[in-house]
Amino acid sequence: MRRVMMTEDFLNYLRYERNRSELTVCRYGQCLRDFESYFKNRDSQLSWESVDSDIIRDWMESMMDKGDMASTVNNCLSAVRSFFRFALSRRLVSRDPAHNIKGPKKQKPLPQFVREAEMDRLIDQDGMWGDSYRDLRARTIIILFYETGIRLSELLGLNDEDVDLNARQLKVTGKRNKQRIVPFGQELATALETYIRERDAQSLRLEAGLFLDDKGRRIRKSQVESIVQQGLSKVTTLKKRSPHVLRHSYATAMLNNGSGLESVRKLLGHESVATTEIYTHTTFEQLKRVYETAHPRA
Repeated sequence: MRRVMMTEDFLNYLRYERNRSELTVCRYGQCLRDFESYFKNRDSQLSWESVDSDIIRDWMESMMDKGDMASTVNNCLSAVRSFFRFALSRRLVSRDPAHNIKGPKKQKPLPQFVREAEMDRLIDQDGMWGDSYRDLRARTIIILFYETGIRLSELLGLNDEDVDLNARQLKVTGKRNKQRIVPFGQELATALETYIRERDAQSLRLEAGLFLDDKGRRIRKSQVESIVQQGLSKVTTLKKRSPHVLRHSYATAMLNNGSGLESVRKLLGHESVATTEIYTHTTFEQLKRVYETAHPRA
């Protein structure tokens, strides 16, 4: 009876003293019931007063084995921690076995990227783009993102003097005003040369930006996002269709085609190679899919 009262007292404490939402109270209550069921099934003599840290860790491991996400396990651990803090403060238990237990690290979602074949179709296939100035500008922006991997903010900050068509390289100003040189290929050089010629023929050029809107001012963030979203929607079903997806696509394509991790780090302007390593997980996932479809014993 006292065991039941302990958990109910805790839930009422959350409800009335901490003013937690009923949803939170119900979620915590379910986690506590799940944990109690787990340790009772292991040993019917165990109680809230006698469970130890190893039991809690084993319970968390069992949840992970069942396929629960790290966030779910951490939420349940939070419920158990809160319960034991409450119980210890009320002298309902003599120790807190959950105090020093760390939850599993949350896995970062793998970056989304557009496949190389889809990008080739978007850039090269007839009928994807019209002959208007806007279409020329849109195609050039998408090629630039995909061939250089620069950030949206970096593209918005480009001026004509940052583009060296002869050397085929960009001078990019990244985070904290750090500058780097990013090379690009003949295809982008041709697209930029054509775009600049048409831009100068049609625009009032009121500002010095490389990419200008129809009124001659530096193109805005929302306009570029719309251009990329509309372009990618022609070839991919990804929910996220943003300039950053093109940055991910650039990095993934580079690694898939033999570039070293350190080289990609420098080209992307990452401070640490640890930031760039997320793309190695993406390429490994690709390799696993190839293996599973190609190997006769997979």
